[in-house]
Amino acid sequence: MGDKREMNKYLNQILAGDCIELMRGLPDNSVDAVFADSPYNLQLGAKTLYRPEDQTAARAVRDAWDAFESPAAYDEFTRQWMAECKRVLKPDGAMWVIGSYHNIFRVGAILQDLGFWILNDIVWVKTNPMPNFRGTRFTNAHETLIWATPQKTGKYTFNYETMKKMNGGKQMRSDWDINICLGEERVKGADGKSLHNTQKPMDLLRRVILSSTKPGDIILDPFMGSGTTAAAARELGRQFIGFEREEEYVAAARARVEQITPIDLTDIEVRAPKRAEARVAFKELIDAGLLYVGQTLVSPKGARVMITRDGQLTHSLHGKASIHVMAARLQRSVSFNGWDYWSAEKRDGSLVPIDELRKYLREIKSDMKKAA
Repeated sequence: MGDKREMNKYLNQILAGDCIELMRGLPDNSVDAVFADSPYNLQLGAKTLYRPEDQTAARAVRDAWDAFESPAAYDEFTRQWMAECKRVLKPDGAMWVIGSYHNIFRVGAILQDLGFWILNDIVWVKTNPMPNFRGTRFTNAHETLIWATPQKTGKYTFNYETMKKMNGGKQMRSDWDINICLGEERVKGADGKSLHNTQKPMDLLRRVILSSTKPGDIILDPFMGSGTTAAAARELGRQFIGFEREEEYVAAARARVEQITPIDLTDIEVRAPKRAEARVAFKELIDAGLLYVGQTLVSPKGARVMITRDGQLTHSLHGKASIHVMAARLQRSVSFNGWDYWSAEKRDGSLVPIDELRKYLREIKSDMKKAA
């Protein structure tokens, strides 16, 4: 009960203060995910850059919160806040950090030093990046996100089917084409100008949250800034905890979140991903009497194979193999999902997809488990 009461002080709140000190008030293993957009330590100095076409000044990050005395000081700060994140994360939680070439390599090394297990690095490709005004380097058109889990054996959440659906039915890749934050999405200050120099786009946080958390999960952002993480979490039916030391940002983020209305996720999230369903082996269909030894399976193009006693398939030219390997051989592919490929020929000559039989057996197993 104590931990629950402690958490209630933080849930769905954006609190002002130092993130390291504030995180120390959170119980161990209490949050499901962290999204950390920590200072980049850009060290840009005071020189102003001007756009060549009209000589207007370009905004850059020269705020005090991004300045550190040395790389060693930055590393120590990173190690401290990241260690607290590891403590408060659940063993199967998601750790997301984002950075540019200025800091992401240092952040990634410290992440590994602390025992996090890196799952992916994601390249956020900015489809409308700021140009390199001096023309002395390549235009910096991307940032890197690291997705990790607190331990190698963690059973982390990955909503594969939701990502695939969002990507038009294809596997989601690790390069994400997303616009930088511009226009109406930008949070404005009292002067009418952009309040936060490094405000991240909602589409980026939506994808992070939908890929690696479940509805109701708690997402911690130690560097809340203008409130994008909290806004996306509220919109997508998650809970949030935000820390931010700049009072102006805290006020703006709180006001922003108050304007967010949760959306209906029915057409967005796939609630029952295939990998979460009970496993059914092909031979179980035979043992259950849904298929029989000697029965013919037929491919979409009419290739015919026969079921053997050991749950394999035999073909006159391609020998004996599993439903997956045989499908790959016929397709001349490295791998193929046999469940989506074969149909069983019934005694009356009609065909039934073997995946339909698998679903039927899975339902029976599920009902038996509930009854037990």
